Amino acid sequence: MVMSTMLAPPPLIFLLMIHEVYSADDGWGVHYSSSSICALKGSTVIINCTYKYPTGHQINNTFWTKINSADPPDLSEDSEYSQRIQYLGDKHHNCTMSLTDVRQTDSHKYYFRFITDKNKWLGVPGVTLDITLITDLQVQSSGERVTEGHSVTLTCKSSCSLTDGSTFIWYKNNQSLSERTDRNNQLILQSVRRNDSGNYSCAVQGHNLTSPHQYLNVISPDKPEISVNSSGEIMEGDSVTLTCKSKSNPPAQNYTWFKVNETSSVGSGQTYSITNINSRHSGWFYCEVQNKDRSQKSVAVLVNVKGKMMIFHLIIGLLILGAVVFIVVLIIWRIRWMKKRNSFQTVHHSPSHDSHKTCDLYENLRTADDSSPVYGNIKTDSYDESNLSSPVYENI
Repeated sequence: MVMSTMLAPPPLIFLLMIHEVYSADDGWGVHYSSSSICALKGSTVIINCTYKYPTGHQINNTFWTKINSADPPDLSEDSEYSQRIQYLGDKHHNCTMSLTDVRQTDSHKYYFRFITDKNKWLGVPGVTLDITLITDLQVQSSGERVTEGHSVTLTCKSSCSLTDGSTFIWYKNNQSLSERTDRNNQLILQSVRRNDSGNYSCAVQGHNLTSPHQYLNVISPDKPEISVNSSGEIMEGDSVTLTCKSKSNPPAQNYTWFKVNETSSVGSGQTYSITNINSRHSGWFYCEVQNKDRSQKSVAVLVNVKGKMMIFHLIIGLLILGAVVFIVVLIIWRIRWMKKRNSFQTVHHSPSHDSHKTCDLYENLRTADDSSPVYGNIKTDSYDESNLSSPVYENI
């Protein structure tokens, strides 16, 4: 048999240090830290107060009461309060009181009473104590929808203005956020992410009541993206499919397709398909995604359709250009080759040309006029072999 023990939660203590409420007359007065207190059933309430009186008086008795009369009873003598009330003040100026394990029957107005050796004084209008069962806890958010990276504050509230003496427990999707337990009624989430979305609720330690859920929606700022199923050139007659991808939170509910510079939409749905595409379909396309919170547009993508006749003309043009370049290169080569050949013939045939010139000169000389002074002393007799017997030749 397994036995377990549970420790009772520490009492809730309410410190009242908001503003002062007092009654005074000719140096007499009681100053309360607040005129009203809202406390949780079972908690401990501390009421801070001070009092004053004229010089020359001596305090004989101090106590708290809930009766506004000339001679009210002391609560410490009441059986319902005697074990729970404690006077924390003194007989000078402090009149603080604590009341433990408060009950709904403790909801009442309370007064401080002091008696001097010369007079009596009741501090009116007193302090109103309201004890609640916390039947109306609720979570309030600084923003039900918040964008990723921003901060949000959740507040645990009720009709009873709970004080800093309460310990609050926070839940997300019914799971306790133990690290978020705090002695104040606010839960601050810094730099939220999409996984912070969920149902939040709160409770006060020592009480069984939990607030209703408050849904926190963290919105993603991501823009939708478009992907195209064609990785190469899009030709006339092809089929093309555009897909719109969204990471929005809450999830996207509607997809609408638009073409830039056109007023109306061209399609709907997460995908947009074009069959038997032609050049008229060329242009920039974008999608618009909408969920229950907002709508967001994607970056536009270009669909460029190339016609088949255009490609044919391009090929013909390239062939013609290649032929022209070939002819030009051939002409240049032919001109250079002719120049080299002529230069070669000039160098190798120049001696024969000089020989012909020499022969022509000889013929001119031979046929020159005999009357020329140059030939005047030259005999023109015919050659006679008998002259070989001349004494001139004998000596040779």
